[in-house]
Amino acid sequence: MKSHDDHPFIAIWETTQACDLSCKHCRAEARPERDAGELDTAEGKRLLESFAAARVPLVVLTGGDPAKRPDLVELVAYGHSLGLAMGLTPSATPLVTPELVGDLARAGLARLAISIDGPNAEIHDSFRGMAGGFDCALSILEAARRHSLPTQINTSIYTSNQGCLPELVGFVRQQRCTLWSVFFVVPTGRASWRMELSDDEVEAALELLADAAEREPFAIKTTAAPQYRRLLLQRGRGKSHGARGIAGLDVNEGRGFMFVSHRGDVFPSGFLPVACGNVRHTDPVTIYRESPVFRSLRDPGALQGKCGVCQYKKVCGGSRARAYAHSGNVLASDPACAYVPPGYVGPPPSARPRRLEVLA
Repeated sequence: MKSHDDHPFIAIWETTQACDLSCKHCRAEARPERDAGELDTAEGKRLLESFAAARVPLVVLTGGDPAKRPDLVELVAYGHSLGLAMGLTPSATPLVTPELVGDLARAGLARLAISIDGPNAEIHDSFRGMAGGFDCALSILEAARRHSLPTQINTSIYTSNQGCLPELVGFVRQQRCTLWSVFFVVPTGRASWRMELSDDEVEAALELLADAAEREPFAIKTTAAPQYRRLLLQRGRGKSHGARGIAGLDVNEGRGFMFVSHRGDVFPSGFLPVACGNVRHTDPVTIYRESPVFRSLRDPGALQGKCGVCQYKKVCGGSRARAYAHSGNVLASDPACAYVPPGYVGPPPSARPRRLEVLA
């Protein structure tokens, strides 16, 4: 089979929708209470068994806040016992105590990722909706370092914090993280259209990230901005950049990537709300392999518009989530990409329409 056709490179499981934060952009539209319909411990273990049988290289437990689940350590330990590399993205709240971090490290957690969206408490706490969240995030990272647990910082970039990127580069360096994962906000869930960067703003941010990648000791990857890989290729870096992480791999929504919701629904990504099946009825990897939506997302020849004629479509492919948010078509052009392929005839990127009625 072609690359990524047999199984995903990364499988994300939204273990719960519950979270004590009130993030402005929350994809999950999380709330404090757990949903009675979420996958229970036994169902979660069967899900992990399916991933292990398919030899999925990386499984990430996310939310909401996975720390809201009392069986979190048990699930991490079980996945580790199956040979899975287990990642975790808890919310930066007091639920993630130093004791819990130690238990997770002993259970075999491979990497702990914490979201930090600004270089100081004022910016981060305002975005995440909880006073003290920035300090809590720093404490969690410090606890992870004490247990020699590799760490990752996730940063969501939107209109109000894009100017902080240069400071954030230095901040991530100070935290001695393995990977910086930069998310470009997609208007889904609580995220409004006002938060989305323009195509030129995205390109400028990616140039800054590419500059940082030349000199920093940590790897950099992007979410909802796969054109970062196009930019690296233009700079002559290409897939060699992935030597320090996974930044160079051609993973995209539905292409080497799948998302399982707290209720077991399977999506190409958490930002692309097109359900393709449910793990309570069908093996998740079977859904990944056979769903018409997933199959089309793994076919560069199916892409339409500017993305369809782009010479970088096999390594980039555009953000399918952003295309869907703007057009309702998972295969349409990515409106946040400023690059114009040679010979492309169509509306210039700067003329991409905004849904002004949503902003009123």
